[in-house]
Amino acid sequence: MEGRVRTMKNVCYMSSPIGVLGIAEENGQITDVFFGRDKAPIGTLETVTPILQRAMNELREYFEGTRREFSIPLDPHGTEFQRSVWKALLTIPYGETRSYGQIAAQIGSPDASRAVGTANHNNPVSIFIPCHRVIGQDGSLTGYGGGLEAKKFLLELEQRK
Repeated sequence: MEGRVRTMKNVCYMSSPIGVLGIAEENGQITDVFFGRDKAPIGTLETVTPILQRAMNELREYFEGTRREFSIPLDPHGTEFQRSVWKALLTIPYGETRSYGQIAAQIGSPDASRAVGTANHNNPVSIFIPCHRVIGQDGSLTGYGGGLEAKKFLLELEQRK
């Protein structure tokens, strides 16, 4: 964070098939996506900026089934390990899944499945970084910040290809 100028985060809300989504941006990059209106990062200003409008448009297209990749600039804040996990999640193709163990192996830490799960849980830009595409080794759906019904919906949406 040294050298980074902190500014006010802007936040907006949109309705989606999985409930109300909040989207926050700072310095023209998306920093947070969260479920519901009550989980906005501290110190946000509710307004629609051009980047937030673009993020909402891309999410609408995703939910309509017309967008498979996002082009929005992201700035998720986390540890080096978390960022390595989130970067690996971005490599999971639309409509496919990976296990926590597969992600751990991909980042060079094959014994870190639980830590991958924790990083997945702490993903601040859900959907844009597709943590919903990570499932249990046995194919079971595991935790998701928006709830398992939302995770199931997103995976089924992507299966419709």
